[in-house]
Amino acid sequence: MSKLKSELNSRELTDQEIIRREKAEKIRSLGIDPFGEKFERTDYAADIKEKYSDVEHDAFESMEDTACIAGRIMFIRKMGKASFFSVQDKTGKMQVYISINDIGEEAYNLFKTADLGDIVGVYGKIMKTRTGEVTIKCLKYTHLVKALRPLPEKFHGLTDIEERYRRRYVDLIMNEESKKVAFMRPKIIRCIQNFLDSKGFTEVETPILTNLLSGASARPFITHHNTQDIDMYLRIALELNLKRLLVGGMEEVYEIGRTFRNEGMDPQHNPEFTMMEVYLAYSDLEGMMNLTEEMYQKIANDVCGKTKFHYLGHDIDLSGKWKRISMTDAIKEITGIDFKSITDVKECIRLAEEHGIELEEHEKQYGHIINKFFEKYVEETLIEPTFLYGHPIEISPLTKKDPEDPRFTQRFELFISGHECANAYTELNDPIDQLERFEAQLKEREMGNDEANDIDYDFVEALEYGMPPAGGIGYGIDRLVMLFTEQESIRDVLLFPTMKERK
Repeated sequence: MSKLKSELNSRELTDQEIIRREKAEKIRSLGIDPFGEKFERTDYAADIKEKYSDVEHDAFESMEDTACIAGRIMFIRKMGKASFFSVQDKTGKMQVYISINDIGEEAYNLFKTADLGDIVGVYGKIMKTRTGEVTIKCLKYTHLVKALRPLPEKFHGLTDIEERYRRRYVDLIMNEESKKVAFMRPKIIRCIQNFLDSKGFTEVETPILTNLLSGASARPFITHHNTQDIDMYLRIALELNLKRLLVGGMEEVYEIGRTFRNEGMDPQHNPEFTMMEVYLAYSDLEGMMNLTEEMYQKIANDVCGKTKFHYLGHDIDLSGKWKRISMTDAIKEITGIDFKSITDVKECIRLAEEHGIELEEHEKQYGHIINKFFEKYVEETLIEPTFLYGHPIEISPLTKKDPEDPRFTQRFELFISGHECANAYTELNDPIDQLERFEAQLKEREMGNDEANDIDYDFVEALEYGMPPAGGIGYGIDRLVMLFTEQESIRDVLLFPTMKERK
């Protein structure tokens, strides 16, 4: 039995919960199901307010406009034979005036059993109070659902942040900001889909379960297929299957899907997250930069109506052309060290020791040391949108080499407010080179890198049939949504984030 189930079975009911259960039985005795039946709603709170907010109070005297709404009671002020209450639907709150003279004694007595949190239906005449608030004068009151638990205190809602994430359903009831983010996320994703579809891309789906660990450097979740009696991984990336589709002639493809990495949790990371990967045949790194800039600006303008955002403590402007700089130049700007001119690995190791950078055995290589310097000195300084390109080959096993310097690759990462938001390649399509990279990954695993890739021989075979030159990019959708909704934690943009067990 789960701990939560045990708590539910063993806990004592509060006085309020006992009273609510008694009211539910009273409603049932009236021949009404306390947990509801179908209700024909025709109107929403926000639409009513928008339509009538500018109508003068006196003009309602000659109007007979009516509305039918349904939602949760969030406020009640009972005043004898007449009362005010508010009903909250997905669009917002609507005030309701209810009187025994309008609905009769029987219906008014039913209303008097109502508590905060109950779900009701209201049909009535639209009016405006003397204070100027658009209100529905109730002509028919319908009980729909009795809430057996009271809502949190109205002014504070769920003040415990952990409980907000655990009981997201209560958070969405009480917190307008949480509800706004929940509705905005699918709008952002739909905007992305429309943007890519308009450019001729095809959205596809590829398997979540895989036999091999490949496509990224990460620790996997492992599961077991009983029928075949084999261990399988939950995918850590979308990449290799999408590139197989390029081989097959699907020249512009993308996928938005769940990805899983068996790693820690913090404001930027959740073990289960949403990625999007996009591949465009006959493109390259430059094409991916242009696509990314255009897509972000499209979301900003079409969904948010602005290009300036406050994100992770910084004011960010997404308009115009974004900064582009190589990893080695960015390190040189801050430390004065020009790794591009260094060819001796021993010199790199000496510089790492000099700067207090600890290296594991598999990291005592040119590329890993450059990456360590970047992470220590540069990453958190990239505030405005910045395309950082020219990654060392050791940390980019699936990327095409830079033809001018094979120590580096044609790869970029997009950084905003000091955090990575996207990762792009001029895709490696040389099967011989690809196999050598896979083999190098196995050597790293032998030296202790538990995030190194397996060799995917089928993917190498696919490349041998010929994959067109291509640009590819991966986006963390959760971080993208964080930016556009101006949230500080990934858990604020996931409806049900992974949580530690209650103690």
